[in-house]
Amino acid sequence: MKTIKNEKMIQRNARIGQWLSLGALAVLGLGMYISFTRVDLLTYSIIALVVGFTMTQIGMYFSNRWGRSPRIDEQLDTALKGLSNEDTIYHFVTPASHLYVGAAGVWVLLPFHQRGKVTYYKNRWRLTGGGFMQAYMTIFGQEGIGRPDLEMESQINSVKKYLAKQMDENEIPEIQGALVFTSDQVEIDTTDAPAPALKIKQLKEFLRQKGRVLGSPALEKIKSVLPQE
Repeated sequence: MKTIKNEKMIQRNARIGQWLSLGALAVLGLGMYISFTRVDLLTYSIIALVVGFTMTQIGMYFSNRWGRSPRIDEQLDTALKGLSNEDTIYHFVTPASHLYVGAAGVWVLLPFHQRGKVTYYKNRWRLTGGGFMQAYMTIFGQEGIGRPDLEMESQINSVKKYLAKQMDENEIPEIQGALVFTSDQVEIDTTDAPAPALKIKQLKEFLRQKGRVLGSPALEKIKSVLPQE
């Protein structure tokens, strides 16, 4: 299994998340200080609190995406370790954040770290449970599962357009997507969902069960137009 990733971008964004989070604490602290000591400057206090909250949101987004340990790219690499050497996973170097290209085909992998129960009902994805901490984080807009079907469709279309610029359209294989949950404390009930949803520890076997979808010539053609390092 070969791995290609944009390590510089990952490290840079992780630092951005750290600095934004620290800066948010300082701005929020300033806003609280002003509100308690200078009533005449209440407007500035409100502005500081709004700015600090916004910085917190952005910082948490960057930290969750690039600053977790182990990072999601590292978790996916570990989960897929042992696959054939002709298989490759691309992290943050293609229009999809995580793209698998191998014998099992071309797959956009959409990772989630949430815990709880994931269901698909009446054309909607839902996440319930997960404990107090997840409920707290949901209030701040960081832990909801959102609309993965729309995000998946967007990434798949972006990959198709990327490949279409460098290949004949009849050479582009079907591009599929899967939701991958990194937490063991997740229950998945998505029988009728438009895309597979599975735990990360199931990912390697899931791809192996697909068998050989792409022959070696087609596989090498696709990899030749994707980043090499």
